[in-house]
Amino acid sequence: MRRLIISFLCFLPALAGAQNKDKKAIAAYLDQQTPAYTNIAKKIWGYAEVGYQEEKSSALLQSTLQQEGFTVKAGIAGIPTAFVASYGSGQPVIGILAEYDALPGLSQVAEPQQKAIQEGGAGHGCGHNLFGTASVAAAISVKNWLKDHNGKGTIRVYGCPAEEGGSGKVYMVREGMFDDVSAVLHWHPGNDNAATIYPWLSNKNAKFRFYGVAAHAAGSPDKGRSALDGVEAMDYMVNMMREHIPQETRIHYVITKGGDAPNVVPAFAEVYYYVRHPDMQVVKDVWARLVKAAEGAALGTGTRMNYEVIGGVYNMLPNETLSKIMDSNLRQVGGFTYTSAEREFAKKIQSTLIDTSKLPNLDTATATIQPFISDKHDAIGSSDVADVSWVTPTAGITTATFVPGSSGHSWQNVAAAGSSIGAKGMMVAAKTMAFTAYDLFNNPLALETAKAELKKRQGPSFKYEAMLGNRAPALDYRKK
Repeated sequence: MRRLIISFLCFLPALAGAQNKDKKAIAAYLDQQTPAYTNIAKKIWGYAEVGYQEEKSSALLQSTLQQEGFTVKAGIAGIPTAFVASYGSGQPVIGILAEYDALPGLSQVAEPQQKAIQEGGAGHGCGHNLFGTASVAAAISVKNWLKDHNGKGTIRVYGCPAEEGGSGKVYMVREGMFDDVSAVLHWHPGNDNAATIYPWLSNKNAKFRFYGVAAHAAGSPDKGRSALDGVEAMDYMVNMMREHIPQETRIHYVITKGGDAPNVVPAFAEVYYYVRHPDMQVVKDVWARLVKAAEGAALGTGTRMNYEVIGGVYNMLPNETLSKIMDSNLRQVGGFTYTSAEREFAKKIQSTLIDTSKLPNLDTATATIQPFISDKHDAIGSSDVADVSWVTPTAGITTATFVPGSSGHSWQNVAAAGSSIGAKGMMVAAKTMAFTAYDLFNNPLALETAKAELKKRQGPSFKYEAMLGNRAPALDYRKK
């Protein structure tokens, strides 16, 4: 036994040397191909396609993967712009998530002053043009390693539409498309570089539609019943309800249709609501009260109401095992620094922000890797990645693709996502995911540990049931 242990210890330096050599080759490929991937990201940035309408963006990523030898299945889970691309065979299966939908109303040139490319058009205010591209780049670099070394296992890219409120991944999870996956990796554009585990919120959203009776608003208002009154009555009651719900709850809405002319009593009106909370059960409870408010509003205004659930996602389930591996690789990759032109761009962006009193230092923010925090309690947004995290071990990072201090879903972020700053952060993410996938292919114990952690966090009686129920994908939720 002693001789066996000594032999194993002697083997470790050689193993570490081989892994270091392999990662250097992965990084060298990504460095060499940075201009090509930057071009792909910029094309998707220009397409700026909203949820379930990402035809060009999805097609570009699919063709890129096909050219690299991946087998692509398109139109999965009843979603035309969703796809799964695979290379290799057998276990382990390492999945990488790719997003590519834009946000409505955020059209913006890649310049540090607000100026729309198309008034009212969409823009990548969440950097999903970078997200999808980095994920594809990471998968291709890992494919190269598998091919060159006759590696065992499968690298898989999930093309995920409509993350912004459309819950695209939920339909994939519901269809069992992650059932054979050993681990899932993802990332998101951000203001800094970190593998911190954030408590993404559970979320349910729907469009509430009120139907009234049209009439002349001056000549015969008594003969009308205003659908807009129904919407406004609902909004008023929900706003009063805020005082009497758990304080971590977030409720937000927008009136998407309020009528066509002031002198016509609106026969139709629509309001789009979100409810969020760290606990899925609280979301369900508050949602039930929201529906009661809508029913009461319709009763009180003499209108009729129905609602369509558009999306619904779980809260994020952490996997510390995978997150620590990603953190280690993010530190190995490191951040980046601005050129003089990029620093000038960033300073101009920062000058447009509302609060300029405590802005991060531009010379250190993008170069620094933030401390790893496994249980961060700051409530932030929601993502359908969370549903994936409940069915397979999942971990992700953020990288500094936006100007530090910028707000999410802003024109400033659109500008950065179309700039060289965004591209630099994108390649940090690609390398980190590729290194992590490489480690997982070579470390079965880590995958077993991550799986055990998932089972423990799920609890013994967990059974996945989508928050949005059995509805078909809401393919028209962004159509006007």
